[in-house]
Amino acid sequence: MGTGPMNIFDRFRLDGKKALITGGSRGLGRAMAQALAEAGADLLLVGREAESLNTAREQLSEGGRRVETIVGDVGTPAEAERICKEALERMGGFDILINNVGGRRISIPTEDLPLKDWQNILDLNLTSAFLCCQAIGRGMIERKQGSIINVTSISGIVVNKGIHGRTYETSKAALTAFTKTLAVDWAPHRIRVNAIAPGGFMTDPNRRWFKEKPELHDTFVNQIPMGRLGEPDEIGPLALYLASDASTYMTGATLVIDGGYTLW
Repeated sequence: MGTGPMNIFDRFRLDGKKALITGGSRGLGRAMAQALAEAGADLLLVGREAESLNTAREQLSEGGRRVETIVGDVGTPAEAERICKEALERMGGFDILINNVGGRRISIPTEDLPLKDWQNILDLNLTSAFLCCQAIGRGMIERKQGSIINVTSISGIVVNKGIHGRTYETSKAALTAFTKTLAVDWAPHRIRVNAIAPGGFMTDPNRRWFKEKPELHDTFVNQIPMGRLGEPDEIGPLALYLASDASTYMTGATLVIDGGYTLW
């Protein structure tokens, strides 16, 4: 007798797979790392703070997974190249890449925005993903397999009220376009490239931001049909879907997860 069809849940398993996640020690990156680890993947997490990386490694290793960490800032191009080189030396290649690092970091009106700040945010949100895709993608091309997930934002689709620093919206929209172009170019190599566009989530940076500007919190939440911000662990299942064989016919897509924010 044959073994029968694969169980649907088996398609979500990542046993034997290796994943690199930038910004993987906290917030949405940490939640996605948790999901992939529980599905069986070994991880390499990149972040700027050694303490949070060590905490994430200890917690994620409890499930028996191999978890490596590299301290560094992929928002700096030279650092991104160094980090990818070290990651490949340690793990020998990756099946999954999640470009999660990003942020707004500034709220300066466009007419006053220094070129240096503009470029720094572009490097953080866009150039970092380009360099990581390039470095990690070479091995995926050779092996003829891979899944890349770029974390964009609903701010690449709509413009946020009550906040400036529009290089954020611009860079996230560009990352969405980059996702599409790479999906087309690398489809013949059996590499899938998709994006997740999160709305407002209760990450540590957002908690600090809303504490400083409580009126911004109310403005944002009032625009969400579900009436609340997301919790980081709600993004994990979506990342797992895109990383796994559950989504083998999906590429070039941007999946919005925002409680309905962009519907109004």
